[in-house]
Amino acid sequence: MSKKIDAALKDLKKALKKHAEVVGGSAVSLKKSQRASAKVAAAADAYAAAVQAKSGLGNPFTGMETLDDSTRASLSAERDAIKKNLTGPIDLPAREAL
Repeated sequence: MSKKIDAALKDLKKALKKHAEVVGGSAVSLKKSQRASAKVAAAADAYAAAVQAKSGLGNPFTGMETLDDSTRASLSAERDAIKKNLTGPIDLPAREAL
């Protein structure tokens, strides 16, 4: 087996195991599960890239939903904007208006 494919496979297995641990517990943290899911997706992408580079074969995960980089960036920016607005300072009316 190619060293790059082997390394990518190990990372994918590790990410899947961590994901299973996070979502398989009695209390599932949304943030932890999202982080674990993102790591699985990144590891799967890296594995697919290693397979393609070595063999020229297509993505073995064809049919799975994936987001392109621009969509991820857009969603991240939207999330950050929402977070900023939700946790930002609260505007209070001036005292003379009361």
